Amino acid sequence: MSETLTREHTGVEIARVAGNIGAEISGVNAAEELPEPVVAELRQALLTHKVIFLRDQDLAYDQLVAFGRRLGTLTLGHPIYGGPEGFPHLREMDSMGEGTRANYWHADFTYMENPPAFAILHNVVCPPVGGDTMWADTALAYRNLPAGLRKLADGLRVIHSNDSDFTDATYDGDVKDSYLKNVFSAEHPAVRVHPETGEKALMLGGFARRVVGYSPQGGRDILRALTEYATLPEHTVRWRWRKGDLVIWDNQATLHYAIRDYTEHRRGERVTVAGPTTVGVDGLPGYAIHGNTVEFGAGGAQTM
Repeated sequence: MSETLTREHTGVEIARVAGNIGAEISGVNAAEELPEPVVAELRQALLTHKVIFLRDQDLAYDQLVAFGRRLGTLTLGHPIYGGPEGFPHLREMDSMGEGTRANYWHADFTYMENPPAFAILHNVVCPPVGGDTMWADTALAYRNLPAGLRKLADGLRVIHSNDSDFTDATYDGDVKDSYLKNVFSAEHPAVRVHPETGEKALMLGGFARRVVGYSPQGGRDILRALTEYATLPEHTVRWRWRKGDLVIWDNQATLHYAIRDYTEHRRGERVTVAGPTTVGVDGLPGYAIHGNTVEFGAGGAQTM
């Protein structure tokens, strides 16, 4: 029986990449103005499979932005750095630059009150080998937690900050000092309710700094235990990049890890779709503690 599902009315083909997370999409050219039924198929595939992969996509900046806007309002490229001159929505992921390592399990910008809903990364320069990225399904991980740990997680609140283990592992010297001139932090539920699917998903990652009400060591132990479950191999997919790949992931229900096992040049271009404030299983929202990201989430009034 074929693992590829073809939507007859749109021509979109969906093929699972791993047993529990990830699907490759065929029959879509993201550079074109896609019909609404195709966009709806992509969105549903994204919500179902958590990360979707499109090969052989040739996208200029304006095309990447136009495609991203079909999924929602775009953010600025980065809450601290914005975007390059003339490319406000772009975040360049260039191995030749500083502070672009991401070999640490994380979700994007969780130190904000309203982290991005989706991330869209276009591969422009690709090393011949190495540089794979892994994603973990944190909704599946939540469902697979032991009952006692799941009940504990339901009631936890976690402080996320850009002054975190992720930052220590990613930035050095003057680059780190510049990054931390703007400190952002937010309190989030450890288990968030997905705003579209209603699924419950663990909200963890390298920006998670401490658990409210627990000692620093106790909180770290809890976060470590939850992260071990979230990143079990059975909850993950690993993607070997090629030039022209376009990958879209649900930042509300995944963690990802960019493997740094290459020396050649690697460059990707990313845009992110604005997301809502997080909400826990008790209905209580997350909230900002420090730092204003209103302009980031509004995408600089959606300038090109």
